[in-house]
This record gives sequence, structure tokens and C-alpha cells, in this order.
Amino acid sequence: MSKHKINFTTLILLLPGIAIPELNLPVPIQSALNYRHVPDQALSIYVEDVRSGGAVLNWNAEEPRNPASVEKMVTTLVALDLLGPAYRWKTEISGIGDLTDGILDGDLLIKGYGDPYLVTDRFWQLLRRVRQHGIVSISGNLLIDDSYFDVGDYDPGAFDNEPLRAYNVAPNALLTNFKVIRYSFQPDSTGSRVNIFSDPPLDNIEIVNRLRLNSGACTGYQRGITITPSKDLRSFTFSGRFPRDCEHYVMDRTALNHNEFTYGLFKSLWLESGGYFSGTWKNVVADVELEPLISFDSLPLSEVIAKVNKHSNNVMAKQLLLTLAAEKYGGAGTAVKGRQVVSEWLNENGMNFRYFNIDNGAGLSRDSKITAKDLGVLLRFAFDSPYMPEYISSLSLAGLDGTLSRRFRGTDLIGRAHMKTGSLDDVSTMAGYFQSRSGKRYIVVSMLNYKDVHRGPGKEVQEMLLRWLYDQ
Repeated sequence: MSKHKINFTTLILLLPGIAIPELNLPVPIQSALNYRHVPDQALSIYVEDVRSGGAVLNWNAEEPRNPASVEKMVTTLVALDLLGPAYRWKTEISGIGDLTDGILDGDLLIKGYGDPYLVTDRFWQLLRRVRQHGIVSISGNLLIDDSYFDVGDYDPGAFDNEPLRAYNVAPNALLTNFKVIRYSFQPDSTGSRVNIFSDPPLDNIEIVNRLRLNSGACTGYQRGITITPSKDLRSFTFSGRFPRDCEHYVMDRTALNHNEFTYGLFKSLWLESGGYFSGTWKNVVADVELEPLISFDSLPLSEVIAKVNKHSNNVMAKQLLLTLAAEKYGGAGTAVKGRQVVSEWLNENGMNFRYFNIDNGAGLSRDSKITAKDLGVLLRFAFDSPYMPEYISSLSLAGLDGTLSRRFRGTDLIGRAHMKTGSLDDVSTMAGYFQSRSGKRYIVVSMLNYKDVHRGPGKEVQEMLLRWLYDQ
């Protein structure tokens, strides 16, 4: 027996393929925290070598924290695994009445099944299909069936008192254009007034223009524009002083309720295409035995989750959660049932997370919780999944697209990170996959919960982490 003593750590180091986790934060990360006076106990990091499965950095990784929009990585992975990348939602159109010489003597019924991306262009394609079936004129009303989801009482201003913001839109089985209007503001050629254009143009909302032009640079919050909605969200007054130097400014805001919005969009596009319609709309539950005239397919799930993750679309993530509920349990999809689907899926796949709450599936919540280590376990499952390529390609690519399109430019990190980012007041998170200079691949999770870290310190810590990992 050798007289030399070998301690446990030395023995581990001698074994091939075994990664030893950092016991202390790397200096660049600690320095970033110190500079911003953020305590290191507010940070959780988990980094795993994909090839060996060993932890490279494990810092407060079992501390439950708010993940913000990184929560979408859970929702999209569960949807991808349970529904498959080729899954498509449908939207059905039925004629209730006789069709003679292009005239539908009766009502047109539209039933939604939760398509998360029925935006204006695709809704136009749906109506084009109706025209191809020979319908030009509709004598009755538009009947809308959104019973596939049960959203319950939803207050769009509950989270941050910003009910007109697109990120606060409620899910709906017939969600059209995210229930959002894009307003464009342009000074006219005379320089005497500001023109307001809306897309899509809906004739069931009123725009009151009280904007004035003001000298000055094109800066300031909302460029000086104040929006005052009516209680029913059918009328919007724009006031304030708009800078002359702004040649063009756009603003996305929600309007109406879901079915009123769909009705307005339908009428606008239908008349624009040369059709005739003078009716109103009614909310109904369709007869289950009614044979649809048209069944319009959505984009495949693989494309939908890319829009959810790359652009951090909240309402699309909520649509996924309710779809999971409706698909698995039948009946109307609810958030409660959706959370149950996710919990059961985790348990069935051996991921019995102690601290986990998904809330609404989008991360726009103060109640969501998960640990960095558990997110790492989830990302490991995704990497070993048959649908790994679809999942990883749904994440933003550093410096190139999505929420990371403007980050890491001019650095060696461009194109090396597929990540989902998250940000709320006092929350800054990031999770995904990273390739170092040497070609090693890592699972990376960073979660920072502390006062004002969303204002810059969170991103600085994330960049220091990736720069340090790049050299490993």
C-alpha cells in the first residue's frame, strides 16, 4: 500500500469525465454583483456539462425563486412532449341557413379551439376559404363559440394595473390577433396635426384624436402620448404633445372584449374582400352534431413554441396551458386543469420537484416558483428528448433573434447561446444551452431575485456568466 495519501477531491479529479462544481462564484460574476451592491445570496446558478452530466457551477441552485418568463420553457416542453411537434389547432366555420347564388340566408358560425396564432393575416386566409365556398353575402349574424376554454373572471389589470398592455391579454378559445391593435402616429405633411392609423382597422372602436404637435426630439415615454379608454374599451382618446421630430411611432394596445374584437376584425376583412355583411354578433355554444363547412388548421406546434419562447408571448403560453387541459381531460380547458397536466407530466417523468408552481404557464406572476437545479433537470430531459432539435430551436439565439437579438453583439458569444430570458420588477432570469470556445456544451440556468435587478444588473450577471463559461 502506498504511503502517499490521496484525499477524496484529488481522487475525483483523477477520474475522467467527472466535473467538479465551483464552490465559489467565479470572480467576474462576484464582481458584477459587488459593483451593483447585490448580495450573492440573491443569485442562483446551475451549470451542467451536457456530455458528462456533471455540475460545473452550483450556486444556491436549490433555492426556489421566481422564474419570470423562463416559466414558458416548462409549458412549451410539456406541450411538445404530450402533443407532438406536428400538433395543430383548428378553427371551424359553419353556415346556419341556406346558401343560394352566393347568399347565405342565415348566420355564419365560427368556433375556436384555442389557436394561439390566429393573427390578422391568417384570419384573412380563413375568410378567404369561406369565400371559396361560394359565400359572398351573409344576411344574418356572426355567431361566436369560444366555449373550448373556460377562463373565468379575468382582470387584465390585476398584475400591474396596465389593462391595455398586450402582455396582459387573457387567453380565449377564439383569440384573434392577440386582441391587439397597432396604432401608428405620423405628423401630416403640413406639420399641423398628427395622423393616427390603426391596424387592423376596426369600425366598432372609436378613435378620438386630441394630439398636438410639439417641437423637440423624438424621445420621452410614449412620445408624450396619453391614452384614455372608455369603460367598455370601445372608445380611445389620444391626447398630449407629440414631437415633430418623430416621423413615425407605433404603439400596441388591446381593445374591446375578445368576441367584440373578433367581430370587428371579421367585418373589416369581409367587407374589404368585397363581401356583404350588415349583422351583429352573438355568443353561442354550437351544436356538437353540426357539420363544419371549413376546418382551418393552425401553424404546427413546433412553429408556435418558437413564437412563444423567442418573443416571450404571454397569451400564447396561456393558450398552450389551457389546450393541454382540454386535450387531456376533455371539456373546457382551465388554468387549474392545465397546471394539473404539468404536475402529472413531471411526476410521470421522474421530476418530483419539491418547490414548483407554474401558475399561468407564462411567468407573468409573483407566485411562480422553481429552483435553478430543477430547471436544469428539465433542460436535461429536453436535451435527451426525441424533440430536442425543435425545442432548442424555439429559444432565442444570442445576438441574432428573439429577446436576445440585441444582446452580446460585438462579442464572441454571438450564436453560442440558445436561451430563454425572463424579466419582472426585481426579477432577472435566463436558461438554456451554451457552447464554449472549446466546443463543450452546457445547460445554463441563472436566476436573480432582488430589488431593481431588472434594470440592468441581471443582464450584467448573465453576460459575466456566459463570458466565464465561454473560456471553460
